[in-house]
Parts: sequence; structure tokens; C-alpha cells
Amino acid sequence: MIILFNKPFDVLCQFTDDQGRKTLADFIKQKNVYAAGRLDRDSEGLLLLTDNGRLQHKITDPKNKMEKTYWVQVEGEITDAAISQLKKGIILKDGLSKPARAQIISPPAALWPREPPIRERKNIPTSWLQLAITEGRNRQVRRMTAATGFPTLRLIRYSIGQWSIDNIKNGHYKIIDA
Repeated sequence: MIILFNKPFDVLCQFTDDQGRKTLADFIKQKNVYAAGRLDRDSEGLLLLTDNGRLQHKITDPKNKMEKTYWVQVEGEITDAAISQLKKGIILKDGLSKPARAQIISPPAALWPREPPIRERKNIPTSWLQLAITEGRNRQVRRMTAATGFPTLRLIRYSIGQWSIDNIKNGHYKIIDA
């Protein structure tokens, strides 16, 4: 079994928390399922959960290079030069990132309001890009966009491999066969 969960902002990717924060248990009632990978508390979108240890390993093992696609709202009007940098790879503190598939996009049509809303500045526009990577470094997408001069304001994982959040409302999930 695979659970495709459209994780809301400010939810931990674990089932328990001793500090009273929202967790997966607030949304998912299935027992004996585990997250295949992680998604930071301040990120939204697709989180895969499964009861199949082999599948969980296949999804998370970097050797498999499973592509993850993100919708990223950044501060400022992203430039072609920044997109070009992302496509070549970005030098980060932990080394050069692999080249990403990157393109400027319109705000996604299926977008839900974020609670709380992102911080917006009156004189600074925002823009959206779609970024696909095959690595899974800690806060990698945020660090990549910041390195190009366009800090991430909102980060939504749209897909992992063949699975996506299409037709799954934020805070909801869909169960499929593995």
C-alpha cells in the first residue's frame, strides 16, 4: 500500500511529537505505515507513506535517483540567468548540486491558500518556478534558489517519480496499491 499525502504547511513528517505540534497522526489514521523520505515542516505537498519496507528503501535510496518535482515561489522576478545556473548545478556548502530541470511557471492552477500566508513585501514581486531534482540533500531546493539570489518563500513538492498530488486536496490523502 502507498499513501499519497498532500502535507499542509507546519505539519511534522512523523506520527508523534512531545511539543504538541501537528503531525501525520492528525491526518492519517492508517496503522503501520512509514514516510518514504521527508518533507520539512515549512514545506508542503507530496509525502509518500507505505507499509512496504522494500518500496520505502527504493523510494529513498539516492542510488535510484528518483526525481522529485517542486513548485517554488521565490522572492523577486526570477531571471533566465538564475534558471540557467540551476540547470548547470549550484555550488552549495556541501558541494556541487546535480543539474536540475528548471523552468519559470505561472502560479499553479491547483494551488490552495497557505495558512499562514507567506510574507509579502509591497515593492518586491514574487515568481514561480518548477524545479526537478534527483538528490535529497537537507533543504536543498531552498539553498539552491537562495544561492541564485532568489530566496524561497513557498515550497510545494508536486511529485516523486510517477506519483503526484494531482486531485488530492491539501491535508488529504489517497491510498493506492504498491
